[in-house]
Amino acid sequence: MNVSETRLVADGSALGATGLIHRMWQPAGVGPHPAVVMLHGRSGDEDVMWVFASTLPRDWLIVAPRGLQPDPDGGYTWHPRTPDQWPTLQAFDTAVATVVRLLRALPDLYHADPDHIYLMGFSQGAALAFATAMRQPGLVQGIAALVGFIPTDCADAASLAALKDLLAFMAVGQEDERIPLERSQACARTLRAAGARLEYHEYNTGHKLSAEALRDLKAWWEARGKESLRRSDRR
Repeated sequence: MNVSETRLVADGSALGATGLIHRMWQPAGVGPHPAVVMLHGRSGDEDVMWVFASTLPRDWLIVAPRGLQPDPDGGYTWHPRTPDQWPTLQAFDTAVATVVRLLRALPDLYHADPDHIYLMGFSQGAALAFATAMRQPGLVQGIAALVGFIPTDCADAASLAALKDLLAFMAVGQEDERIPLERSQACARTLRAAGARLEYHEYNTGHKLSAEALRDLKAWWEARGKESLRRSDRR
Protein backbone atom coordinates (compact mmCIF):
# COMPACT_ATOMS: atom_id res chain seq x y z
CA MET A 1 0.00 0.00 0.00
CA ASN A 2 1.32 3.44 -0.98
CA VAL A 3 0.87 6.67 0.95
CA SER A 4 -1.00 7.99 -2.10
CA GLU A 5 -3.78 5.48 -1.41
CA THR A 6 -4.39 6.91 2.07
CA ARG A 7 -6.12 10.00 3.45
CA LEU A 8 -4.48 12.67 5.61
CA VAL A 9 -6.64 13.94 8.45
CA ALA A 10 -5.33 17.32 9.60
CA ASP A 11 -8.51 19.22 10.45
CA GLY A 12 -12.22 18.86 11.00
CA SER A 13 -14.24 16.68 13.34
CA ALA A 14 -11.98 13.62 12.93
CA LEU A 15 -9.00 15.60 14.21
CA GLY A 16 -11.11 16.90 17.06
CA ALA A 17 -12.18 13.38 18.03
CA THR A 18 -8.72 11.82 17.88
CA GLY A 19 -6.56 14.74 18.98
CA LEU A 20 -3.81 13.75 16.54
CA ILE A 21 -3.06 14.53 12.92
CA HIS A 22 -3.07 11.16 11.22
CA ARG A 23 -3.07 9.34 7.93
CA MET A 24 -5.56 6.53 7.50
CA TRP A 25 -6.81 3.82 5.17
CA GLN A 26 -10.33 2.54 5.65
CA PRO A 27 -11.44 -0.74 4.06
CA ALA A 28 -14.72 -1.14 2.21
CA GLY A 29 -17.79 -2.27 4.08
CA VAL A 30 -19.59 -1.14 7.19
CA GLY A 31 -17.32 -2.98 9.63
CA PRO A 32 -16.54 -3.45 12.37
CA HIS A 33 -12.96 -3.62 11.09
CA PRO A 34 -9.89 -4.97 12.91
CA ALA A 35 -7.51 -2.03 13.24
CA VAL A 36 -3.79 -1.34 13.47
CA VAL A 37 -2.38 1.95 14.69
CA MET A 38 1.19 2.42 13.44
CA LEU A 39 3.44 4.51 15.73
CA HIS A 40 6.54 6.02 14.15
CA GLY A 41 9.92 6.41 15.84
CA ARG A 42 11.81 9.59 16.72
CA SER A 43 12.12 12.02 13.80
CA GLY A 44 9.29 10.24 11.97
CA ASP A 45 5.84 11.36 10.92
CA GLU A 46 2.48 9.99 9.78
CA ASP A 47 3.95 8.90 6.43
CA VAL A 48 7.02 6.85 7.29
CA MET A 49 5.27 3.75 8.67
CA TRP A 50 3.35 2.97 5.50
CA VAL A 51 6.27 0.92 4.21
CA PHE A 52 5.06 -1.73 6.69
CA ALA A 53 1.40 -1.59 5.63
CA SER A 54 2.02 -4.26 2.99
CA THR A 55 2.46 -6.79 5.81
CA LEU A 56 -1.07 -6.16 7.12
CA PRO A 57 -4.34 -7.85 6.13
CA ARG A 58 -5.96 -5.88 3.31
CA ASP A 59 -9.35 -5.66 4.99
CA TRP A 60 -8.09 -3.99 8.17
CA LEU A 61 -8.35 -0.34 9.15
CA ILE A 62 -4.90 1.30 9.32
CA VAL A 63 -4.14 4.57 11.12
CA ALA A 64 -0.76 6.30 11.45
CA PRO A 65 -0.68 9.35 13.76
CA ARG A 66 1.92 12.13 13.86
CA GLY A 67 4.04 12.50 17.02
CA LEU A 68 3.22 15.15 19.58
CA GLN A 69 5.98 17.67 18.95
CA PRO A 70 8.70 18.55 16.43
CA ASP A 71 12.01 16.77 16.91
CA PRO A 72 15.24 18.81 16.77
CA ASP A 73 16.57 16.43 14.11
CA GLY A 74 13.48 16.82 11.94
CA GLY A 75 10.12 15.07 11.91
CA TYR A 76 8.30 14.50 15.17
CA THR A 77 8.74 12.77 18.50
CA TRP A 78 6.48 11.33 21.18
CA HIS A 79 8.35 12.78 24.15
CA PRO A 80 11.24 15.18 24.77
CA ARG A 81 14.55 13.47 24.23
CA THR A 82 16.98 13.22 27.14
CA PRO A 83 20.52 12.52 25.86
CA ASP A 84 22.20 9.37 27.18
CA GLN A 85 19.11 8.28 29.10
CA TRP A 86 16.54 5.64 28.23
CA PRO A 87 12.98 6.96 28.60
CA THR A 88 10.98 5.77 31.58
CA LEU A 89 7.40 4.58 31.54
CA GLN A 90 6.36 7.88 33.10
CA ALA A 91 8.02 9.83 30.29
CA PHE A 92 5.44 8.38 27.90
CA ASP A 93 2.38 9.27 29.99
CA THR A 94 1.37 12.31 27.92
CA ALA A 95 1.80 10.39 24.68
CA VAL A 96 -0.06 7.38 26.09
CA ALA A 97 -3.03 9.56 27.04
CA THR A 98 -3.16 10.95 23.50
CA VAL A 99 -2.86 7.53 21.86
CA VAL A 100 -5.58 6.16 24.15
CA ARG A 101 -7.87 9.01 23.05
CA LEU A 102 -7.19 8.07 19.42
CA LEU A 103 -7.83 4.37 20.00
CA ARG A 104 -11.11 5.01 21.79
CA ALA A 105 -12.30 7.26 18.96
CA LEU A 106 -11.71 4.65 16.23
CA PRO A 107 -14.92 2.59 16.64
CA ASP A 108 -17.26 5.56 16.25
CA LEU A 109 -15.10 7.42 13.75
CA TYR A 110 -13.92 4.66 11.40
CA HIS A 111 -15.97 1.60 12.46
CA ALA A 112 -13.04 -0.14 14.13
CA ASP A 113 -13.71 -3.32 16.07
CA PRO A 114 -12.87 -2.50 19.71
CA ASP A 115 -12.07 -6.16 20.33
CA HIS A 116 -9.45 -6.25 17.55
CA ILE A 117 -7.19 -3.22 17.94
CA TYR A 118 -3.42 -3.62 17.60
CA LEU A 119 -0.36 -1.40 17.69
CA MET A 120 2.73 -1.56 15.50
CA GLY A 121 5.62 0.65 16.56
CA PHE A 122 9.09 1.36 15.26
CA SER A 123 11.87 2.15 17.78
CA GLN A 124 10.46 4.87 20.07
CA GLY A 125 7.01 4.03 18.70
CA ALA A 126 7.40 0.45 19.93
CA ALA A 127 8.23 1.74 23.41
CA LEU A 128 5.10 3.90 23.28
CA ALA A 129 3.07 0.87 22.22
CA PHE A 130 4.26 -1.13 25.24
CA ALA A 131 3.68 1.86 27.53
CA THR A 132 0.11 2.11 26.23
CA ALA A 133 -0.51 -1.57 26.89
CA MET A 134 0.86 -1.25 30.43
CA ARG A 135 -1.07 1.92 31.28
CA GLN A 136 -4.34 0.73 29.70
CA PRO A 137 -4.63 -3.06 30.15
CA GLY A 138 -6.90 -4.76 27.65
CA LEU A 139 -7.24 -1.82 25.29
CA VAL A 140 -5.05 -3.43 22.61
CA GLN A 141 -4.86 -7.11 21.76
CA GLY A 142 -1.33 -7.19 20.40
CA ILE A 143 1.84 -5.28 19.56
CA ALA A 144 4.37 -5.60 16.77
CA ALA A 145 7.59 -4.02 18.05
CA LEU A 146 10.08 -3.24 15.29
CA VAL A 147 13.65 -2.62 16.56
CA GLY A 148 12.10 -1.17 19.70
CA PHE A 149 12.29 -1.52 23.45
CA ILE A 150 10.29 -1.46 26.67
CA PRO A 151 10.52 1.74 28.76
CA THR A 152 12.62 1.58 31.89
CA ASP A 153 11.25 1.60 35.46
CA CYS A 154 8.26 -0.56 34.54
CA ALA A 155 9.09 -3.73 36.44
CA ASP A 156 6.42 -3.21 39.12
CA ALA A 157 3.78 -5.91 39.46
CA ALA A 158 0.89 -3.84 38.11
CA SER A 159 2.70 -2.83 34.93
CA LEU A 160 3.89 -6.35 34.21
CA ALA A 161 0.50 -7.88 34.97
CA ALA A 162 -0.97 -5.80 32.15
CA LEU A 163 1.26 -7.67 29.67
CA LYS A 164 -0.10 -11.13 30.52
CA ASP A 165 -1.44 -12.88 27.40
CA LEU A 166 -0.59 -9.88 25.22
CA LEU A 167 0.23 -10.99 21.68
CA ALA A 168 3.65 -9.58 20.81
CA PHE A 169 6.11 -9.72 17.93
CA MET A 170 9.66 -8.40 18.28
CA ALA A 171 12.05 -7.86 15.36
CA VAL A 172 15.57 -7.12 16.63
CA GLY A 173 18.72 -6.08 14.79
CA GLN A 174 21.83 -7.87 16.05
CA GLU A 175 23.97 -4.97 14.81
CA ASP A 176 21.57 -2.24 15.90
CA GLU A 177 23.59 0.89 16.68
CA ARG A 178 20.71 2.50 18.62
CA ILE A 179 19.12 -0.36 20.55
CA PRO A 180 21.85 -2.67 21.88
CA LEU A 181 21.16 -6.35 21.40
CA GLU A 182 21.50 -6.95 25.15
CA ARG A 183 18.71 -4.47 25.83
CA SER A 184 16.43 -6.09 23.26
CA GLN A 185 17.09 -9.51 24.76
CA ALA A 186 16.33 -8.15 28.24
CA CYS A 187 13.05 -6.73 26.95
CA ALA A 188 12.13 -10.14 25.55
CA ARG A 189 12.83 -11.75 28.92
CA THR A 190 10.61 -9.18 30.61
CA LEU A 191 7.75 -9.87 28.23
CA ARG A 192 8.02 -13.62 28.66
CA ALA A 193 8.25 -13.33 32.45
CA ALA A 194 5.10 -11.20 32.40
CA GLY A 195 3.24 -13.90 30.46
CA ALA A 196 3.05 -12.20 27.08
CA ARG A 197 2.67 -14.47 24.05
CA LEU A 198 5.88 -13.36 22.41
CA GLU A 199 7.30 -14.23 19.01
CA TYR A 200 10.90 -13.01 19.03
CA HIS A 201 13.29 -12.77 16.07
CA GLU A 202 16.87 -11.55 15.71
CA TYR A 203 18.27 -10.53 12.33
CA ASN A 204 21.74 -9.67 11.07
CA THR A 205 20.86 -6.00 10.52
CA GLY A 206 21.15 -2.60 12.16
CA HIS A 207 18.29 -0.28 13.12
CA LYS A 208 16.00 -1.43 10.33
CA LEU A 209 14.04 -4.41 9.07
CA SER A 210 15.43 -6.89 6.57
CA ALA A 211 13.43 -8.66 3.87
CA GLU A 212 13.40 -11.74 6.10
CA ALA A 213 12.01 -9.69 8.98
CA LEU A 214 9.24 -8.31 6.76
CA ARG A 215 8.28 -11.87 5.76
CA ASP A 216 8.12 -12.94 9.40
CA LEU A 217 6.12 -9.83 10.29
CA LYS A 218 3.65 -10.52 7.47
CA ALA A 219 3.21 -14.11 8.66
CA TRP A 220 2.55 -12.87 12.20
CA TRP A 221 -0.11 -10.45 10.97
CA GLU A 222 -1.67 -13.15 8.80
CA ALA A 223 -2.06 -15.27 11.93
CA ARG A 224 -3.76 -12.36 13.69
CA GLY A 225 -6.09 -11.98 10.72
CA LYS A 226 -7.12 -15.64 10.92
CA GLU A 227 -7.70 -15.29 14.66
CA SER A 228 -9.96 -12.27 14.16
CA LEU A 229 -12.01 -14.17 11.57
CA ARG A 230 -12.47 -17.12 13.92
CA ARG A 231 -13.56 -14.83 16.75
CA SER A 232 -15.96 -12.96 14.48
CA ASP A 233 -17.53 -16.24 13.33
CA ARG A 234 -18.25 -17.16 16.96
CA ARG A 235 -20.23 -13.98 17.60
